[in-house]
Amino acid sequence: MQGRKLPIGAEITEGGVDFRVWAPDQSQISIVTDHQKLRLTRSDEGYFTGLFHGCATDARYQLELSTGELIPDPASRFQPEGPHGPSQVVDPSKFVWTDSQWTGRPLAEYILYEMHVGTFTPEGTWAAAMRELPELAAAGITALEVMPVAEFPGQFGWGYDGVNLFAPTRLYGTPDEFRQFVNLAHQHRMCVILDVVYNHLGPDGNYLEKLARNYFTDRHINEWGRAINFDGEQCGPVREFFVSNAGYWIEEYHLDGLRLDATQAIQDDAPPSRHILTEIGRRSRAAGTNRQIIVIAENEPQHSQLCRPVDQGGYGLDGLWNDDYHHAAIVALTGRQEAYYSDYNGDPQEFISAAKYGFLYQGQWYSWQKKPRGQAGFDLPTEAFIAFIQNHDQIANSGRGQRIHQLASPGRYRAFLAMMLLGPATPMLFQGQEFMSSAPFLYFADHHPELAALVAEGRLQFLSQFPTLTDQKIASELARPDDRETFEQCKLDWTERQTHAPAYQLCKDLLRVRRTDAAFQQGARRLVDGAVLGREALALRYFLHDGSDRLLLVNWGRDLHLQSMPEPILAPPWNRTWNVALSTEMPDYDGLGVADLEVKDDGWRIPGEAALWIVSQPGPMESNASESSARKS
Repeated sequence: MQGRKLPIGAEITEGGVDFRVWAPDQSQISIVTDHQKLRLTRSDEGYFTGLFHGCATDARYQLELSTGELIPDPASRFQPEGPHGPSQVVDPSKFVWTDSQWTGRPLAEYILYEMHVGTFTPEGTWAAAMRELPELAAAGITALEVMPVAEFPGQFGWGYDGVNLFAPTRLYGTPDEFRQFVNLAHQHRMCVILDVVYNHLGPDGNYLEKLARNYFTDRHINEWGRAINFDGEQCGPVREFFVSNAGYWIEEYHLDGLRLDATQAIQDDAPPSRHILTEIGRRSRAAGTNRQIIVIAENEPQHSQLCRPVDQGGYGLDGLWNDDYHHAAIVALTGRQEAYYSDYNGDPQEFISAAKYGFLYQGQWYSWQKKPRGQAGFDLPTEAFIAFIQNHDQIANSGRGQRIHQLASPGRYRAFLAMMLLGPATPMLFQGQEFMSSAPFLYFADHHPELAALVAEGRLQFLSQFPTLTDQKIASELARPDDRETFEQCKLDWTERQTHAPAYQLCKDLLRVRRTDAAFQQGARRLVDGAVLGREALALRYFLHDGSDRLLLVNWGRDLHLQSMPEPILAPPWNRTWNVALSTEMPDYDGLGVADLEVKDDGWRIPGEAALWIVSQPGPMESNASESSARKS
């Protein structure tokens, strides 16, 4: 391996192209191009190596197995004809980066934006996506979370069935166009993190098992196929394959981090200090050199241990998707309390608890799964929890792919958008959410007919957990995953930035507050507390060290009249008064207007289906004078 960056694959050297393949189940491996053939040398560990002199830096090649079968390289850096076609040699040094001064951002500065390249623009390419980056940055987005791009079969898909983990899919453009996308994002001070799938490989185009049966194991159960062998016989090269893949994306594509899909299915019996997830985090940070690298996990059982330091028995990751926040929001916004929403009430206290503690379930009984859910996470920083009210999975799970603003009243949606974007957790928007896109986001996957039928059947079975989606008429209308029209209708219409201008303005103004207000500045010493004001109303208060506190009022019910206010959370700081800085009911946002919140004889009137961001400012303490006058009279 001397002089190589990665343990396997094709790499450019001074003498030609160096090939290395781990194939212990094969007796011989040859590299075959259009005009040449090179037989590789086998080591005792099952690695085949060889230097191909005179091989072009963009040559296409295949692996010839002992049987004579030709297959692509599973560690290919590019598959120009898809996962079943020949692999292509890639020279990463040809791309000229201009981001040498970019050092990334801390998670506390992240305003995440989840995007699917194939539906982000009508063209569905990196080149087209780059057109929108300046406006995203101007709107206030600081971090792009790109859904998986590893090569997968067919002409469209979500990307979670990738099979060539080192090859960005040909559907979105060339490897250098991906690099150009990242380079431009950095110019606009946006981080780019990539969603990677290390819990399984797709069922079509996966050739790893032809090289080594020990890439997979039956020791663990995986709901998406055979489990990956991270802890069994010959697991060393397998672990290195995935760990080096994490470092590869960070180093060769200058990414700022990773989002790890379904980490509960990444099974390894090693202790946390040697667990595969810990190794992925370490390698990612080592590959980032001078950049701050962020690793976020999706983890359905909500194991907060993932984000604890390794020396405290954790895995050393940075953030966790907070499904609890989403599920409670869906119940509050829609009133639907079925399937995995059944253990949430959508009550104000749930959102106060989420603001203060992150996960709602930290070890309590969870009736939907009939077992305890979560681990204690009181010691984790608030930015470690990623809050969202929609993402790719949850929009698609609505059956018709409807976005949350289409399932809730306009006022309620605006109020919850404000609560998410102005809450203490790290917020995440889904593509188009900033302007209330009308495009659905459905489940789509292009497979050959036999597999497509199985995927469609599996999708129906999954959605059957929602009683409303078992209605015969609804079920018959659900879009087929393999229908190209299902994919096409999910593409964003960017003219809606203008036609939905009030929604876009609200999002931009909320993001401006998030970026500029003292309550959200990195290192700001603050305490967040809250109070329930009514059945569907709450107050969150940011206590700032200099006394310039902030107050967020959220009322998703009817107008609320607080004639008496025995709640100190609502009291202004010493020698200061409250001032409404932003209301989601401002007419500019298509709201119904803003009433005066000044304390009067009859108390406060908080408008229904609205959120108010209130700042304290210097002002007279009139209550003292009033009390004195009252005593004299």
